[in-house]
Amino acid sequence: MKLMFASDIHGSLSAMQTVLERYKAEGASRLVLLGDLLYHGPRNDLPDRYDPKGVTALLNSVKNELFCVRGNCDAEVDQMVLDFPILADYALIDLSGVTAFVTHGHLFHLDNLPPHKPGDLLIHGHTHVLTVQVKDGMTYINPGSAALPKENNPKSYMVYEDGVFTIKTLEGDPLLTHHVR
Repeated sequence: MKLMFASDIHGSLSAMQTVLERYKAEGASRLVLLGDLLYHGPRNDLPDRYDPKGVTALLNSVKNELFCVRGNCDAEVDQMVLDFPILADYALIDLSGVTAFVTHGHLFHLDNLPPHKPGDLLIHGHTHVLTVQVKDGMTYINPGSAALPKENNPKSYMVYEDGVFTIKTLEGDPLLTHHVR
């Protein structure tokens, strides 16, 4: 199984187009979106080519390939225009026997860990900063932001395949690799 993760699109049509191009090029079976899809939020600058309606159309065109969780900038009004569910606060994904707690990061994060067993994963966006860390036996992985990266990070996404997470630039260049086992 090969999955691609992206977070914090924030209504950027250029970022969404590139994420979908990378998704096809990666040959992943699903695209997991970690929230903040359409709205830029009051703390963020407008992203490149801000076009929530255009992002909506792109996402709806691949609705059967998406798994999504709700970000702090996602609301019920967004769900009204999207043809796939986005309002779950988290999802649990079995990655070859390892449990991944997938969320946006505004509710569960390193300072408020979800219930977990040693070896479980916490995957979230929200901070717009790519990283891999371990805390209390749980590995935390953040793919960064595809549209509005922070702390001098590049625009990025992440791929999971055969126990390996690879965070890449939107151009597809590897930045960071983490082996789960």
